[in-house]
Amino acid sequence: MIDFYPLARPLLFAADPEVAHAATLRALDAAARMGLVGAMQPAAVPVQVMGLTFPNRVGLAAGLDKNAAHLPGLAALGFGFIEAGTVTPRPQPGNPRPRLFRLPREHALINRLGFNNDGVARFVANVGGSGYQGILGINLGRNFDTPNERAADDYVAGLRAVHTHASYVTINVSSPNTKGLRDLQSEQALGALLARIVQERDALAQQHGRRVPLAVKLAPDLPDDALRGVAGTLVAAKVDAVIATNTTLARTGVQHEAHAAEAGGLSGEPLREQATRVVRVLAQALGGALPIIGVGGILRGADAREKLDAGATLVQLYTGLIYRGPALVTECIEATSILPSASATVTPS
Repeated sequence: MIDFYPLARPLLFAADPEVAHAATLRALDAAARMGLVGAMQPAAVPVQVMGLTFPNRVGLAAGLDKNAAHLPGLAALGFGFIEAGTVTPRPQPGNPRPRLFRLPREHALINRLGFNNDGVARFVANVGGSGYQGILGINLGRNFDTPNERAADDYVAGLRAVHTHASYVTINVSSPNTKGLRDLQSEQALGALLARIVQERDALAQQHGRRVPLAVKLAPDLPDDALRGVAGTLVAAKVDAVIATNTTLARTGVQHEAHAAEAGGLSGEPLREQATRVVRVLAQALGGALPIIGVGGILRGADAREKLDAGATLVQLYTGLIYRGPALVTECIEATSILPSASATVTPS
């Protein structure tokens, strides 16, 4: 398949970031329907993680397809799995625009979208009508006006709604763009929250005869000691994986950029080292007790491999896809297919 993205990118980057995002997804959907995407991917060794068999180690991170409205088009890019969302129980518009900013020289984005989504009912309808058959992670959040003391109600409601559609579910307690959400990462708050969610997961498994794995997505801004404490909390709660990391509030290395002072989470190349540090600390603390999905600053195949070297089993892309296009997916599949991970069981192809 000819990679037209380098030709299209200047036009997309001349438009408002959210407008360009929507236009790209519509174009991708159309191209997938016409069979214009879906090139042969490099050979990959399937890997078993969370009791699921992933065809390759490279996934799409949550945030790009918040409403699960573009699954077939995204699947055509060759991802081993797709994580859609973040979705909340009730629809919400998110924060006022402008709320998404490019830092092109740094291959970075700053966003303060604020879980803008159409609500879980629409999300589930979109999944059901998509025809997508691959591994689907569904990323759950709380509504902006739900206080943290009732956050478990929102996550449980979301889990109930998506249970029959999800390959796995991610509990997002790390977005910097919902006020107070990151407070749920403290050991005490997280332990209480996960106890309620895991109890519901197990009840749903009993009811439906199908256990859906749970992952928890963490922020990159937690200090090492806090990460070690959270690692123990995750193991004690009997969740199935941890995703490291979400976006950062730090502006290290981008202070000179025009949009650096904008509120929101920074993603892309400036996050790479920080996210990899979190993967490494968690891997050491977990000792193989839970698999780690590494995300943050992956702009080339070597960056994906770096995450595996640090202790991740799977990786996810988002901002790198904005800057590199579909070629990044293939490059990362190639780079991660030759590295078996100690935290995963590799299945011969």
